[in-house]
Amino acid sequence: MKKRFLGALLSTAIVVTSLAGCGSAAPANEAPVQTATIENEETPKAAAPDSSSDGKLVVGFAQIGQESGWRDAETMSIQNYAKEHADEVELKFADAQQKQENQIKAIKSFIEQDVDVIGLAPVVETGWDQVFAEAQDAGIPIILLDRTADVDESLYATFIGSDFIEEGKLAAQNMAELIGKKGKIVELEGTVGASAATDRKTGFDEEIAANYPDIEIVASQTGDFTRAQGKEVMESFLKSNPDIVGVYAHNDDMALGAIEAIKEAGLKPGEDIVTVSVDGVKGIFEAMVAGEANCTVECNPLLGPLFFETAAKLKKGESVEKWVKSVDGVFTQDVAKDAIDGRAY
Repeated sequence: MKKRFLGALLSTAIVVTSLAGCGSAAPANEAPVQTATIENEETPKAAAPDSSSDGKLVVGFAQIGQESGWRDAETMSIQNYAKEHADEVELKFADAQQKQENQIKAIKSFIEQDVDVIGLAPVVETGWDQVFAEAQDAGIPIILLDRTADVDESLYATFIGSDFIEEGKLAAQNMAELIGKKGKIVELEGTVGASAATDRKTGFDEEIAANYPDIEIVASQTGDFTRAQGKEVMESFLKSNPDIVGVYAHNDDMALGAIEAIKEAGLKPGEDIVTVSVDGVKGIFEAMVAGEANCTVECNPLLGPLFFETAAKLKKGESVEKWVKSVDGVFTQDVAKDAIDGRAY
């Protein structure tokens, strides 16, 4: 097993590298990414370990699943980078199908395979202490990608991702401007217990309460980050709150589901009911161009290059920042038409 990871943290920032065309196919001569789809109670059948690995960086990554277009874009960014750098990188990828127990099984499998670095997008924040400690005892550093975990900071090497609380604040500020700083609104929350959902709610709710006394959040319920649930919850909101003027969704997929519900209720999304969401997927840009969505706060999923760059530094024993922030932006309806062609996800 490898020596225990002991790198000290430095204040030097890691620059985010951009990935063009994350959905493009890899050349035919590249080695395939090794993928394990984890079933409920079975041990993940990841590829057998290669003790030599030809000096490659061997990384195990446990993805949440496929709950949204944003998640798919992140997965493509990671897998495509591994394919394009197959002479330097070996990726062992596990799809946990939105189940924490499956992610834990994947991490245990990666430890058994003695990978260099483990990457994880945690489905929820809590319940990781034991398996993270097992990885630490094995000398394998953990990178948290796009979501945080509620563990002691000594149990993971770094978090790569956005400031979710700031995203919520920006969403609140834009919602306030769009509805004239007054009115009743509803909130579509993400997966219960997920850091992105918890923090985006905290940022939004606190900003509204602190600075916009004439805006009332009359209902808030999880839509589990999916379009189908977003639509279903929005249908319920519309029946019980016919006078709402805005909906804030913790991701674009739920907002797109809400837009469907608004239209089926005989209302005009983007006009009768303002929509503000988070992620910046191409589908929400198409909705803004059509006048049916109003604003999205970007959360960049194209983290593959930065993830592998950071993993390589950890393998070499180099220090990295505890939080490597991705670069994001805010897009509104008036700029969507000019920006849509440049969207890579």
